[in-house]
Parts: sequence; structure tokens; C-alpha cells
Amino acid sequence: MKTLDQYNFAGKRAVVRVDFNVPLDADLRITDDTRIRMATPTIRKILSDGGSVVLLSHMGRPKGGPDTKNSLRNLVARLEQEYGTTVRFGGDVIGPEAAQLAANLQPGEILLLDNVRFYAEEEKGDAGFAQKLAQLGDVYVNDAFGAAHRKHASTAVMAQYFTPENRVAGYLLQSELDNAHKVLTNPERPFTAIMGGAKISDKILIIEQMLDKVDYLLIGGGMAYTFAVAQGGSIGNSLLEADKVELAANLIEKAKQKGVQLVLPVDSMITDRFANDSDVDVAGNLDIPAGWMGLDIGPESRETFADIIRQSKTILWNGPMGVFEMSNFAVGTEFVARAIAQATAGGAFSLIGGGDSAAAVNQLGFADQVSYISTGGGALLEYMEGKELPGVAALEGR
Repeated sequence: MKTLDQYNFAGKRAVVRVDFNVPLDADLRITDDTRIRMATPTIRKILSDGGSVVLLSHMGRPKGGPDTKNSLRNLVARLEQEYGTTVRFGGDVIGPEAAQLAANLQPGEILLLDNVRFYAEEEKGDAGFAQKLAQLGDVYVNDAFGAAHRKHASTAVMAQYFTPENRVAGYLLQSELDNAHKVLTNPERPFTAIMGGAKISDKILIIEQMLDKVDYLLIGGGMAYTFAVAQGGSIGNSLLEADKVELAANLIEKAKQKGVQLVLPVDSMITDRFANDSDVDVAGNLDIPAGWMGLDIGPESRETFADIIRQSKTILWNGPMGVFEMSNFAVGTEFVARAIAQATAGGAFSLIGGGDSAAAVNQLGFADQVSYISTGGGALLEYMEGKELPGVAALEGR
């Protein structure tokens, strides 16, 4: 796979697939610009070489064509601020306007085209659509790691319309792969994985993969209650995947067989209703009263998790420990984030696995105290699960 530093973009027009799927508020203002900032080194490299840039991205899940909320026009002002130059905007990615604007680009200029998902052909991976996109430039750069697990036209199909020497991985995509590879293949020990979130069903494959790699596997979040039932516990109204109880029991047994310390919460912060201003108490994870639900790991679990994390040398975290969006149930997630920051300061390598984990680290103020925060929750999970990422395979000519 060709990397950015192996390519001179002088006089070249680069079609760059970025992931600018950033959240907007009701007034269409960007509330988190992380994905924009992470793509900047790639854009700057192309421009500094003397190339020009055509930016392609998706945003949201538009239905039935263009709409104002999901238009990339909303990003132009922020991009001009980021790059310190004018960013031209073309509304239709495959129309004559886009083709003309792209053809007229001069070295150092940037063109942003509108949401590729305004066309149903994008998500269908339509070859004809991909070929039209490919005509916008001389070289294809994929820097959209967050969409690399999608076999869409702009992420996995259009690469075939460029010669192998003109298919290039951007800095962000390369960095994501390098950091994930480091954790998977050469972890310094002890290696601890922390898995949270609502459902075991979302994390089955990565949990099974981790059982072959880690020394400690810490389980928190809503999925912990399915494990509690597998241990014979009572969980009140806590989240339960009843059809995954047997699977949870099997995972506990597999961990024992492989010599992995599978650490489950022993207590929970519980409440009688799903609200931040509700009554809160502490209960054992196997003895949550009827009518109550666990929404965060409890005090004893926090300390146990933090102690294990602080003595770890490699850390992978994917999924919060509770409903961290509510301040009363964010304490467990904050404990984990702080412990990871402390371990990192002590020389550990920490990889935060995108999605809610990345949001939590940013929200709680620990973003600059961990080794790497992935921009691609789903893509990182699939890579960790051992699946081929279509966006990466396309760059490699597969």
C-alpha cells in the first residue's frame, strides 16, 4: 500500500476521500471538529507538494437525495479557517459543475464537493458512480478510516480506476492501521482490554479475539448485566440480552481456559428510573433489587478496574462503563479514563477505540493524556476482529 510520503503531488489533482461526518447542532454548527482536524496533515502535504485537492465525504444518513442538514456546505467556513485559504464548493459530486470546478483547480487550491450519500449509488458500491468520481482527479487518496469498513463507491470501489501507483493511503488512515497493528501484534505486557457499552452482541467477536491476546479483560457498561445473569445473579430492571446469557457463560469459561483474568463489576450505581435526577444507590452486581437498574459500575469496581489499568503496559478501551452522558452515572467512565491517563504517563501505550469511548475521553478532558484516539469505532472494531476492511483492501489492489 503506497503511503503519502512516497508520493509527490506536484501538479497533481488529488481526489481525497475524508471522513467529515461531524456532528452538527440545530443551527447547523459543528459541535466536534475532531475528524476535520485529523485529516489536515494529509491535505497540507498535498498542497505543500504543489498539488490541488478535491474533497469527498459523507455526512449522516440522508434519505432520498440532497437535504440542508446533511450538506457539506455547512463545513466550508470551518475548513477555510482550518486551511487558511478559500475552499470552493461544488454541489453535485458527479454533475458537470463538479467536473468543471475540478478541471479548473490550480496547484494549492481546494474543492469540496457535496455529500456522496446524496446518491444511493454510493452505499450500493455502484461501479459506474465510482468511475465518475474517479474522473475528478489524477490520484486517489483514502484518509477516511472511519468508513474503511464500508464497501461503498468512494471508499472501496473507485480505487480500481486508478493505477496502483496512484492509489495512496492518507496519514490518518495509515496512523490508525499502525496503532491498531501495534496493539494486536506487539503489545507490551500486561495487556489490558476494557470493553463497555450496552450489548455483548456488538462486541462478541472482539471479545473472543482479545481472549487470545490479553492478560486482563475488564467488562463494564450494560453488557455486564448479561454476564451477571450468567453467574446466577439478579439484576432488577438492568439491561439484559436474554438470548446472550449462555454466550456470556461460555466467554467466562473460555477466559479461564486461556488463563485470562476476566474481571466483571462486583457493584453498581443503581437507580429506580432512567434519569439524572433520580434516586441513586449502590448494590452488588448480582443483587440488584426489583424495580432498580444499574447504570454505572460501583465504587469497589471502579477501584479494582483502576488498579489493574494503572499497572498495565498496553491498554485498549472500547465502550463506556455506564451512561456517561448523565453526570450521576459518568463516574465509572471517568475513573477508567483517568487511570488510562495515569498509566500512559507512566509509559503505557493506550488506544481508545473510537465511538463513545472517544467521546468520553474528549468530554472528560483526557484526550491529550492518552496515546491514540481512533476516529473509527466500527472500522477499528472490525479490524481488531480480524476482518478485512474493504477501503484498505482497495488500496492494496485486492
